[in-house]
Amino acid sequence: MRVTRSGARPSRRTAAGVLLAALSLLFTLPSAAQAADRPERGEAHMGMGVVQHDGRSGAPGVSPRAVQTEGVDVSSHQGNVNWSALWNSGVKWSYVKATEGTYYKNPYFAQQYNGSYNVGMIRGAYHFATPNTTSGAAQANYFVDNGGGWSRDGKTLPGVLDIEWNPYGDQCYGLSQSAMVNWIRDFTNTYKARTGRDAVIYTATSWWTSCTGNYAGFGATNPLWVARYASSVGTLPAGWGFYTMWQYTSTGPIVGDHNRFNGAYDRLQALANG
Repeated sequence: MRVTRSGARPSRRTAAGVLLAALSLLFTLPSAAQAADRPERGEAHMGMGVVQHDGRSGAPGVSPRAVQTEGVDVSSHQGNVNWSALWNSGVKWSYVKATEGTYYKNPYFAQQYNGSYNVGMIRGAYHFATPNTTSGAAQANYFVDNGGGWSRDGKTLPGVLDIEWNPYGDQCYGLSQSAMVNWIRDFTNTYKARTGRDAVIYTATSWWTSCTGNYAGFGATNPLWVARYASSVGTLPAGWGFYTMWQYTSTGPIVGDHNRFNGAYDRLQALANG
């Protein structure tokens, strides 16, 4: 009597195919550790990728002839900020995260934005860009509608486009270099149309080089805020001959992220006044 093969084990060829498919899936899906390291949507903040990608090297130096003005940047991570302590320590300006994408508003924005103003600081708002979720124009409008506007009161700085490593996935958000440049242009053009001001661009030279091809076209219009935790700012992105602001550490007193405006206080006032 013959035995049918309906209950026979899979062939070696079939088993090998299953194994290869499993290995392929393992290498294409993010690991559990990678997924655990990613923040929740809305938790991104200025400079969060700097140490991972560019490292940290040396304390920042200042030329004896340079006049710089100390500032800070904050987000929901800092909660309710002790602005009086910062003011008394010599901090004269601040930027507050207002929005991210078109899906997040900082729940501490009022305390941080108004609190810094009330102690005497010149302050502004920033937007954490997610170019893979919605257009530059959509995010610029969302930013302006939720705290990122500008007024000629002498105490409000122009809004900032925070464009840096994607904490949620591919570092360039899955965009080509030309598509990234177009997205940034869409944002900055819309912001200027809404407010009359050119947005400040916050970025790191290494990210800018990788994700825009070191595009030089924004240097003539948009002030540069460069991120580098080292003894100097180093090489700047193409198109900018100087920086307006420098985020030099994420481990400063009281709030962590500290910055220097490249000029005296009266020049900071001039930037606020447009």
